[in-house]
Amino acid sequence: MVSCAPGWATNTVAPPPKPLAPCAWWYGIGEPPTAADLEVAAKRYDVVVLNATETAAMRKLRELNPKIKVLVYKDLSSTRNYPGAVHGNTDATWLPSGIGYYAAQTKHPDWFALDNTGGRIEWRGYPKHWQMTVWTVAYQQAWTTAVTEEVTKQGWDGILADNDFNSLRHYSSAVLAGTANAEETDRKLRDGLDAFLTMVGESLEKAGKMFVPNVSETRLIPGRWTAHSRFSGAMEENFGFRDDGGTGELLTFQGNEWEELRAQAALGESWLLLLTRTRGAREERAGYASAALLAGPHTCWTPATTATYLNPEWSKLQDSGLGEAVDAATRQPTGVWTRQFTNGWVAVNPTSVAVSVTPPAGLVDPAGNPVSQVDLAAADGSVLVKPAG
Repeated sequence: MVSCAPGWATNTVAPPPKPLAPCAWWYGIGEPPTAADLEVAAKRYDVVVLNATETAAMRKLRELNPKIKVLVYKDLSSTRNYPGAVHGNTDATWLPSGIGYYAAQTKHPDWFALDNTGGRIEWRGYPKHWQMTVWTVAYQQAWTTAVTEEVTKQGWDGILADNDFNSLRHYSSAVLAGTANAEETDRKLRDGLDAFLTMVGESLEKAGKMFVPNVSETRLIPGRWTAHSRFSGAMEENFGFRDDGGTGELLTFQGNEWEELRAQAALGESWLLLLTRTRGAREERAGYASAALLAGPHTCWTPATTATYLNPEWSKLQDSGLGEAVDAATRQPTGVWTRQFTNGWVAVNPTSVAVSVTPPAGLVDPAGNPVSQVDLAAADGSVLVKPAG
């Protein structure tokens, strides 16, 4: 006869976290937040990203909501010398990057990336942003050390690491010195960022801090989202983006990205920080409904009504009260994805053609109107809920 060890009967496995409707987050890298902004943010958001100068705001958010995660913005790929990043001929104390412009200029000018004419690369559309040699181990180590020390000393929960990009073409048509063409340039940058991400992630993980890179265009490279989100998660800044210049489909659903996002969300172990640029109601519906298809314990979504992220954002759809997901997202033969919640239902049509869908009975639209059929335009979404009461 085998007897039970003491305590076996009382040891229980914690239930898995619930796949709730998307939480909200704030990419607060525009103007410094006001006291009113912070009051609202503490009530609304699970995650907030702030500039490195906003240490007082970070501490106020913690005071107002001890559970909130506050990340500091840091750029992986550039150094900057616009006012604020520098003061005269001196780097600012708290930087938007990991390495100051004048620190690099004085001690390591070789960390500035050069084009094939020997000139430094200033990003198009972003004056005084300079591309750095993200593939150089010394640059990677210096950046990692500086940022880890700052985050630990100041008490941030971790970092949002911007510009983990797929291609330089969004910022410059330059070809890097030592490469033959744009494709080789992009490969050199991607390979460098792959190694860089590993170094930063391991350092912050060891320090007990979060590491969330803003990784771009992962639909083009299978496995890249999974690899770059493996520490604390990742950000998708063009979530639910419509390919207006091509098929008219939702790009997020193309390539391997959607399946990788679904796998990460289902695990529920890391953050998906999703941002949809909302020029109108269609983008808002498609963005929120797509995020709901990925709903998990750490799936957060925000609309973005300004290009510079000036405002604490909120959508009325975030008040819809979907509740908890009761099944996984399912793709219909028409290409439409649907998912049911305890208090509602969502559908997304990522295709380039209009599709009609029959929702579960008894649901209403956000205005309270009963709905028996949903006519989804191309690249559109729908959010329906149970009637109030």
